[in-house]
Amino acid sequence: MTGQDPAGAVEIDTSKPHPARMYDWYLGGKDNYPVDEAMGRQMLALDPRVPVMARVNRAFMHRSTRWLAGNGVRQFLDIGTGIPTEPNLHQVAQQTAPDARVVYCDNDPIVLAHAAALLRSTPEGVTEYLQADVRDPDAIIEGAGKILDLSRPVALSLVALLHFVADEDGAHELVDRLLAALPSGSYLMMTHATADFSPEESAAATAKLKAAGVTLALRSREEFARFFDGLDLVEPGVAVVPEWHPELGEPVPGQDDGVIPGYGAVGRKP
Repeated sequence: MTGQDPAGAVEIDTSKPHPARMYDWYLGGKDNYPVDEAMGRQMLALDPRVPVMARVNRAFMHRSTRWLAGNGVRQFLDIGTGIPTEPNLHQVAQQTAPDARVVYCDNDPIVLAHAAALLRSTPEGVTEYLQADVRDPDAIIEGAGKILDLSRPVALSLVALLHFVADEDGAHELVDRLLAALPSGSYLMMTHATADFSPEESAAATAKLKAAGVTLALRSREEFARFFDGLDLVEPGVAVVPEWHPELGEPVPGQDDGVIPGYGAVGRKP
């Protein structure tokens, strides 16, 4: 199947940094602009391990996808997909389950421009791309429902996303709305940055991003755990990201050089 036409006109705002493009820069990609690199360098000045954090989040996505596919999940809804970096979620899922169906969703036009890289599914499976914003969960549910069978379990992936959505923008309500549309047996897989381990650097990073028009809503362990209220947490529960089922993937170089300031968890909807 094909997504929205990646060759169509794409309007990209290069006047301010965008988290997806900054993430791409941290990972060594080329799909970013000087404004993204400039802000990325400011973040590195505060904490030089930011690129390691980005890779740690990718590694969590790989491990949790392997765990979910290995435990029978065959449908995935990945919101905040970011610019494609192989292996993508569908490649990991379809390696275990060739018939897995994956819907990617992002609001950055540059991701749309590269959506073709996200649509290389196995013959047995399906991948699709949806241009939408997490702040519009109804549009996401409507679009995903055209590809996924929402009467069967779905893994909802929100990796390194909701720390860009403030409480006043309804972050918890957005997750509740998305989960409400998914049946029993569905899962939430999520990572989130925190200020718990480096409050001063985190406050400086939040201020710099805010000045550039980017929201950074760092949450404590307890605030992160709230996203999983009503769900059955998969062991080991809420963990510092590299400590969630490390046996399912390779360690990221540098991840042991101090605590990675972020949490990860997977929870099942009863």
